[in-house]
Amino acid sequence: MQDKNIIEKLKTLGFREYDAKVFTALLNGIPMTVSEIAKDAKVIRNSVYEIVKSFVEKGYCNEIETNRFLSYQIINPQIILDKIIREHNAKHFEATAIIQDAFGDVLQLYKERSSNISKSENEIELIRGFNKHRIAKYLDLFKNAKKEVLGMFRLKGVVSDELDKHAEKLIKQGGVIKSIYQISLNFRIIRNGKSGNAEPEDLIRICESFENYGEQVRLSYNEIPNISIFDQEKIFINISEKTVPRDKQADIIISNPNFSKHIIDLFSFYWEKAITIEEYKTSLYKNIS
Repeated sequence: MQDKNIIEKLKTLGFREYDAKVFTALLNGIPMTVSEIAKDAKVIRNSVYEIVKSFVEKGYCNEIETNRFLSYQIINPQIILDKIIREHNAKHFEATAIIQDAFGDVLQLYKERSSNISKSENEIELIRGFNKHRIAKYLDLFKNAKKEVLGMFRLKGVVSDELDKHAEKLIKQGGVIKSIYQISLNFRIIRNGKSGNAEPEDLIRICESFENYGEQVRLSYNEIPNISIFDQEKIFINISEKTVPRDKQADIIISNPNFSKHIIDLFSFYWEKAITIEEYKTSLYKNIS
């Protein structure tokens, strides 16, 4: 019963039926003649001879020659395991290299062809899928911004070291970043090595860290939309709906300077009604006193 189980597992590794039976017979660990292996494995002698010769070539067993006959002895199975893993990894690496090479050409062709599409044909882009893919697209837009980024955010999911790095770089190059953050504690922070609910002081601390590298920040009690405008031309709209599964959520990118003007007006409306961090601090202290 145990031999049958081993044979089935070896077949999942690519061993043929007879190969697996001969390999299992050799697990006795002692030198065996072809006749002995054939009897133990219940495989015809001619097939056993071909199989053990292939095992010798692969380094699975040793061929021992004496004055009377040839015998075969399996080497340490751990060595065989390491060899199979190395071969598998080599094949995987080769397959990956082929895929990367093929898609290198695919991506280049896509880049060349998509660059020829007129703006009117490519005004609206819908991005569906897991959060990390949509964040990558947002970061790509941010990295390509040259002059200005305006944003309205709910703080949850905003904090990103990579985003901070690109924001600081844009400001150093003379760009402008203006952000409105909704006053909400619907995010978690790490405090003393443990994840916990955010407090007003945490919201203040995070927003002040944004101000430290030159971002202009205001806070809003209104439930604001999650929208960013890049260089007054491209708009990124995050559509967040709790009832929709995370892998089904979507974002919209609109490349239209005329439409961007309307969204900038909306941003300006919320900006004028929003308060500074200092004003938020003052309101907190008044409530405490």
